[in-house]
Amino acid sequence: MQLQTKTEIKSLGEKSSHTSKIQTKLALPDVFLRGIKNILGNEIDDFVNALNVETPVSLRINPDKYTEIVGNENVKWCNSGMYLPQRISFTLDPDFHAGAYYIQEASSMFLEQVIQQYFPDKNKIIALDLCAAPGGKSTHLLSLLPENSLLVANDTVRSRAKILYENIVKWGHSNAVVTSNDPKYFLSLSGFFDLILVDAPCSGEGMFRKDANAIKEWSIDNVKLCAERQRRILTDVWSALKPGGLLIYCTCTYNIEENEANVKRMINTFNAKSLPVTTKPEWQISENLVPDIFSYRFYPHKTKGEGFCLSVMCKNSDNNNSDKQKENRSQQNIPKKLNFVRQYLRNSEKYNFIINNYIVKALPKEFADEINVIFRRLRCLSTGFTIGTVKGNDFVPSHALAMSVDLNTEEFAKINIDKHSALKFLHKDNILFDCKTSGYNLVCCNNNALGWIKNIGVRTNNLYPPEWRILMDV
Repeated sequence: MQLQTKTEIKSLGEKSSHTSKIQTKLALPDVFLRGIKNILGNEIDDFVNALNVETPVSLRINPDKYTEIVGNENVKWCNSGMYLPQRISFTLDPDFHAGAYYIQEASSMFLEQVIQQYFPDKNKIIALDLCAAPGGKSTHLLSLLPENSLLVANDTVRSRAKILYENIVKWGHSNAVVTSNDPKYFLSLSGFFDLILVDAPCSGEGMFRKDANAIKEWSIDNVKLCAERQRRILTDVWSALKPGGLLIYCTCTYNIEENEANVKRMINTFNAKSLPVTTKPEWQISENLVPDIFSYRFYPHKTKGEGFCLSVMCKNSDNNNSDKQKENRSQQNIPKKLNFVRQYLRNSEKYNFIINNYIVKALPKEFADEINVIFRRLRCLSTGFTIGTVKGNDFVPSHALAMSVDLNTEEFAKINIDKHSALKFLHKDNILFDCKTSGYNLVCCNNNALGWIKNIGVRTNNLYPPEWRILMDV
């Protein structure tokens, strides 16, 4: 699909005499340079120069946890985003493992503006992050959406979905379900979601500065292949959006084929409505490259971040009928002898507590029906919030419980340790802690929980998940 911009830009492959003279340290493909020249015009030299400047280091703070990291500049479009003066070893920072912050590219934090402007006072939002791994936007949504919301975080590739699960656990919110499904499986969830985020797999032009492999893998054929895949993804998931619901579509690429052309197709095919997002001039975001389509583009020579493009679409109410499905699944409530686990969570009245295969979970009561539907229709890595496991006469608290912002810390003995000891713990070394209380103790550093140890007198057992441990020398 070919679209014309407001300045009548040319197609990606059309030649330009100016770009043949551009010199760059990065070995950028000539055909890419011609295409981006057609979009940026006289700004092309500034753009190329920006690609040879060191990539900014940015992260987003978890407002429900504490960190000592202080940036030298805030991200203008994200209240919890900040830039660091230089990259540090995040692996050797206990706050990173505690989920106190997430290392995220600054441009993609623009998601916050959409949520603040279109969901300011709404309750009980059911959201889907379709292409969610490794979890940057999912964790951001968990901080942005109202507390009585439900997020389904999905990734097609199971290995990536496991990383997604790890990052969501560390963020500490209990209102998330992690799934691993191809977008076509969401066709069965007609009118289910109020909000769908599609951070689509793309040709990665916006990552050229960060990833040399993105340059090597780029080609016009790959751009076309990505655009076709994006169209399939959008088509598959559109029916799962409620009438009046919003779909946020974004990529980390610049070309029109993967951005505005796909939005235009959704408008023409499904009667979607393109919606504006209010910005500020000082943010230097490039807007509305194509007539009648609201899009927001981030270029490294104008904004402090990598390449990014975002559009918002609304599903018109007359598109199709919402079919809110309910399905019952037999669940075994926890026996009375396990009622003590209710005390482990603040606001425990918000949850249903169940046991399955000796694993005790807490599910948000408000979304019991929706979680049952998700469990039936999708391949789930996690449904509900794991509290712990029954092992004989013992109850072993889960790592997710330690990470939870709803953890009732008054129910557990705590051990506050320094950074050196914290890194040893995260390395899963069995070191002898000075414990005054036998049994399970919550290990904390900088007022953030890191996990559990079990004090059995002569020694303490380190219960940090082995698959998440620090592998480098500490």
